[in-house]
Amino acid sequence: MEPATCISAAPFLLFKTLMVRTLSTEYQPKIGLVSLGCPKATSDSEHIITRLRAEGYQLSKDYRGSHAVIVNTCGFLDSARAESLDAIGEAIAENGKVIVTGCLGKDKDVITKTHPKVLEVTGPHAYEEVMSAIRRVVPPKHDPFEHLVPETGLRLTPRHYAYLKISEGCNNRCSFCIIPSLRGNLASRPIHQVLAEATRLKKAGVKELLVISQDTSAYGVDLKYQEYSYRNKAYKTKFRDLCAGLSELDLWVRLHYVYPYPHVDDVLPFMQSGGILPYLDIPFQHFAPDILRKMKRPGKVDKTLDRILKWREAVPDLTIRSTFIVGFPGETEADFALMLDVLEAAEIDRAGCFIYEPVKGAASNDLENHIPPEIQQERYERFMLKQQEISEAKLARKIDTEIDVIIDDFDGENWIGRSKGDAPEIDGHVYLNGDAPLEIGDIVSADIYDADAYDLYGRYIDKIS
Repeated sequence: MEPATCISAAPFLLFKTLMVRTLSTEYQPKIGLVSLGCPKATSDSEHIITRLRAEGYQLSKDYRGSHAVIVNTCGFLDSARAESLDAIGEAIAENGKVIVTGCLGKDKDVITKTHPKVLEVTGPHAYEEVMSAIRRVVPPKHDPFEHLVPETGLRLTPRHYAYLKISEGCNNRCSFCIIPSLRGNLASRPIHQVLAEATRLKKAGVKELLVISQDTSAYGVDLKYQEYSYRNKAYKTKFRDLCAGLSELDLWVRLHYVYPYPHVDDVLPFMQSGGILPYLDIPFQHFAPDILRKMKRPGKVDKTLDRILKWREAVPDLTIRSTFIVGFPGETEADFALMLDVLEAAEIDRAGCFIYEPVKGAASNDLENHIPPEIQQERYERFMLKQQEISEAKLARKIDTEIDVIIDDFDGENWIGRSKGDAPEIDGHVYLNGDAPLEIGDIVSADIYDADAYDLYGRYIDKIS
């Protein structure tokens, strides 16, 4: 049969391929994911979605478009547990097929008693168990045209920054914390694997790495600081060597969850040289000796303050972020006043504050002299007021200075970025003039002309990268 018009073979084959791929994708099983909790949980979620795509699953942004839903839970505080249970309930109501993972998954009976329709429950970083459950509930359909996963895996963060998890679990036994019972003891990743992942992330366009773990400064203790070779150079699986390796990548490298051990001093030279950001996220939790003892946390307040002041002397532009607990059992007015005094003397730049609440399984539940809620709330408000005053004074010093800013977003009027002293989602912002020729992910220099208690306001000067 003669064709009415001449159609070359190549376009026809291309059309046929596109049609096959479109039909195949249309019938691919789709999985939804609800991710709750801390950056470590976010990293777990990224591992899960990477495995899903590698096995042929599509990712869905809504309940009704999903063949099943994974809820990655948090179980640290009772309020977080309640939020997780609510999220599970919502997923069941909207979708029906729900698989639960994450920290609350360690308490399976609570989940199944509250939500008996849950199909499967696993604990944290149980990637294979999650995938096994998904395969049972929604068998995959593989399509080699579609199931291409980037070398760096899939991420929930924007393209220009990424979390770099260096270990799981924790060897500390703080009386208020149940993380070791949820995530186990410290389990460090060998350093050559961490450095290789960081290098891949850079190649993929990442400009900022956020180093996370439960206890970053204890990195490698469990491996007895075993030495590995990466790119023909020897590195020990150790906090200092980790910073040395990351400092050579020419990226913004931000250290989170650093315990205030003396060997933190060893990484200051990398901040001085610019290889590591002058930023330390150190969860001090309190400064009063009696409370720290009840919390089962090490350190004496005089030595801690002295160490902070020496850090600031060595790295003048150092930003210290921390978290604190107010209203801990037995906390006196004198204990609380001491915490405020040291907070001010140390000029803690960023601080999150939590009102103590009992957590199922925590040793602190058995302590005497629990603080009445009204006193807890009053101390919380005083703490936040003091921290606001400190932050406002410190940011005011940045007026009429030039700083580097990484661009995260555009709100229609202003470019929104962060300084080297601001971590994403938990710290402040830098607002720049919206007419600047910028893109998300750019690192630029800016002149700061104003500040408030949390944010800076500046004018774009030039693009750095």
